[in-house]
Amino acid sequence: MKHPISILHIITGLSTGGAETMLFKLLSGMDKSKFDNQVVSLLERGPVADKIEALGIPVQSLCMPRGIPDPRGVWKMGRLIRKAKPDVIQTWMYHADLMGGLAAKSVSKAPVIWGIHHSNLDPKHNKKTTIWTVKLCSNLSTLVPERIVCCSNASEQVHANAGYYQDKMIVIPNGFDLKSFGPNRPARASVRQELGLAQDALLLGMVARFDPQKDHDNLVRAASHLKDGGIDAFFVLCGNNINENNPTLQNWLKEAGLIDRFFLLGPRDDIPRINAALDIACLSSIGEGFPNVLGEAMACEVPCVATDVGDSAAIIGDTGRIVPPKDPEEFAQACKELIDLGAESRAQLGKAARQRVETHFELGKVVRQYEDLYRAII
Repeated sequence: MKHPISILHIITGLSTGGAETMLFKLLSGMDKSKFDNQVVSLLERGPVADKIEALGIPVQSLCMPRGIPDPRGVWKMGRLIRKAKPDVIQTWMYHADLMGGLAAKSVSKAPVIWGIHHSNLDPKHNKKTTIWTVKLCSNLSTLVPERIVCCSNASEQVHANAGYYQDKMIVIPNGFDLKSFGPNRPARASVRQELGLAQDALLLGMVARFDPQKDHDNLVRAASHLKDGGIDAFFVLCGNNINENNPTLQNWLKEAGLIDRFFLLGPRDDIPRINAALDIACLSSIGEGFPNVLGEAMACEVPCVATDVGDSAAIIGDTGRIVPPKDPEEFAQACKELIDLGAESRAQLGKAARQRVETHFELGKVVRQYEDLYRAII
């Protein structure tokens, strides 16, 4: 009997971002009889670490400080790789691609696969250390990785333009668990009751950490336009630092006169329930790779309005609306179009959205693409 293929996953951190969530979903769906996984985080443990360990997969953390990469981390990583003796090394995100890749090449003959989950390299919206790391990776992309997995077509193009070796690049989209995310009629009533809203209240929402890339200001301005147009709508926001202690967000809402229209729920562990309660899901970002939040909302039969960044348009297709980034008037108009359709027509769009996810982004299909890649590369 053949031994399982041993894979060492090296990731920058294990907070609740898109790449971290996709790693967890991949590990939860892989065939444990054929693949033996281990995970190393460069930074301190995050909430996703506990979820991965609950799958029976070991997680180690190097607890490196944030900021400029520490060369000592390459040495520490090298020791871990020697001990693990993996058949394949998969890295996730830029710093792990750089440091994990260099460590792997220095101590192991195992093939390295890089993972890219970003599509906006504008220096205005990225840290200098991120831009430097990307430049180093582009120079090393012919030497270090055997393959470079991009989570979206947009990511592939952006990084090819940045100098990454395109012949090694492939696209594997993020996948969605259709058992965890699905329509849930009781959620509509229970979430409105929790928020103190009428059962027929119009509810829009966005699941995203507070970050310049997510451009919450754009959404607030769009909500202001809807209010000025006589639309009686409420908004629910979930994610890290989305709370009343966020002075920037609070000031935006006060200036727009929308304090009583927005519910700031912070991180939640019931995102499928929140999604299923929405009439419309929103994403106001200026930069994305392959935004999980769109597929998750669509799987709950909720139509989406999103900015045209990353692969948002490819995910939504004709089941929602796509608008230019940083254009709150257009964002508001797209929301109004879906509102004006009425509940029945929105429900039909929602059903089409879930069908689109089932066809193109079902988690099992995505997991098989990764498994096929690991088999092929060794």
